Amino acid sequence: MVEERADLKHILQLNLAVIIISTSGTLGRYIELSPFLIIFLRSFIAIFALFIFCKFKKFKISFSNRKDLYTVLFAGVLMCIHWLTYFQSLKLSSVAIGMLSIYTYPVITTFLEPLIRKTSFSKIHLLLGILVLLGVYFLVPEFSLDNQQTIAVCFGVGSAFFYSIRNILMKQESAKYNGSVLMMYQMLVVSILLFPVLFFFDLSVIPSQIAPILVLGLFTTSVGHTLMVSSFKYFSATTASIISSAQPIYGILLGYFLLNEIPATNTIIGGCLIATAVFTEIFRSFRK
Repeated sequence: MVEERADLKHILQLNLAVIIISTSGTLGRYIELSPFLIIFLRSFIAIFALFIFCKFKKFKISFSNRKDLYTVLFAGVLMCIHWLTYFQSLKLSSVAIGMLSIYTYPVITTFLEPLIRKTSFSKIHLLLGILVLLGVYFLVPEFSLDNQQTIAVCFGVGSAFFYSIRNILMKQESAKYNGSVLMMYQMLVVSILLFPVLFFFDLSVIPSQIAPILVLGLFTTSVGHTLMVSSFKYFSATTASIISSAQPIYGILLGYFLLNEIPATNTIIGGCLIATAVFTEIFRSFRK
């Protein structure tokens, strides 16, 4: 199996990616711009950072066939939708709610990966996925579309669906191409799709937000997501997604220290359930 080639180094790399990407929740809440503008700027900045890095490392930036290229470009469309719905969830709620609701994606990946990649279905992954889903259940105060927090969770779950499909597609391509190259093409697609937002939003406020935007584009996006995509060589998309569920835990801690957002008791319970699933999967990967 793919996971059997993973060792401590790769587990640490994946967890480093998780920690870096978890800064997106706090930055998404902190930056006072429209989600459309934030995502365009983060992807636009990431394109140049990744291109320079790929050229410096002399990575091959072309594709062997058109099918692979189209797959990566489609993954870029999915990434764009994922980010838009995720940041909308953050704007409607808190770092804790936004980040925890999106982490239904391990459950979704558990069901989708065997169907898309024609791999065997793991019962333990189903159990861990259900545990994550139970954790998310504690986030929703009431199932009513009149409740803003419920709407935020719906955006988060929708974001999780698109993210799951994108990760499964990138699992297939990560064995053939460098992770930085794959991310560069996806960021190009996101930038092209969101370029029209420059004509609809006030750009005069961008200079005051430039520092956190640069951190989001250079650090969170370029470094974090490249490490994440690269780790798909050593883990199944399901295993990587379950381990990645630690992101909300890191994000909540950052939200507490930087934004003074204190999670409610139900949020803490949900976070503990998600953390249990995460560390169980990390332990399983380490044993293998």
